[in-house]
Amino acid sequence: MLRSLWISKTGMDAQQMNLDVITNNLSNSSTTAFKRVQPMFQDLLYTTLRAAGSSSNAQNLLPTGLQIGAGSAVTSTERIMIQGPMLQTGNQIDVAINGNGFFQIQLADGTLAYTRQGQFSLSSTGQIVTQAGNTVAGAGVIPSTSTGITISTAGLVQYSTQGSTNLTQAGQFTMANFANPAGLVAIGGNNFIPSPASGTAQNQIAGTNGMGTIQQYYVEQSNVNVAEELVNLIAAQRAYEINTRAVTASDQILQRVSNLGT
Repeated sequence: MLRSLWISKTGMDAQQMNLDVITNNLSNSSTTAFKRVQPMFQDLLYTTLRAAGSSSNAQNLLPTGLQIGAGSAVTSTERIMIQGPMLQTGNQIDVAINGNGFFQIQLADGTLAYTRQGQFSLSSTGQIVTQAGNTVAGAGVIPSTSTGITISTAGLVQYSTQGSTNLTQAGQFTMANFANPAGLVAIGGNNFIPSPASGTAQNQIAGTNGMGTIQQYYVEQSNVNVAEELVNLIAAQRAYEINTRAVTASDQILQRVSNLGT
């Protein structure tokens, strides 16, 4: 079997995964606070036919060797945590993080997760929750008698009531950051959980110790650049096509070799 067939197969597999990642990015170009993913490629093992520095004769050493690679593979996918553009919504419970950090939320099973999607709502009990109904940690409870909600850049949640000019504090968002945010594990719903690669959550007040500030009436948009992803898509399609042509060429060589004996 020709080595080139297997090498081309690894290239097709890698580009298929590349296409999967790109199309997922494009499909989430309108998802609030979505972070694009980038595949990381790596070459595979090499067969050394002649070592570099080996002797060509009694006096000379070869300056280069002779190695043939085994193809390529996608070894990991890196989530690009660059902040997306801000979109003003006018909703008093919509908040965006301007800078580093995540909101801490509690899932239905009690697990703590982290998100940058600040498109929040009020539950029937007055809690600030995500679109999936998960409680936002630290936000407190807003009574049904409140007439307005104010959220400071430090994440302080206050509300006003009819007939009073004073603001009452409900709570303060629990913010978290990680030594390596790209190492977080995505679990869907724009939520992440820590991994050994991300490190443990480091809780801080918004606007302190490198933590971003909170912007009320805004949400963070996806950081996917559609034009860039379309260019990547075309390049991946062409790379896949070239590998299929290499398979065809290898097949033609095999056919010619087999015909030599007839």
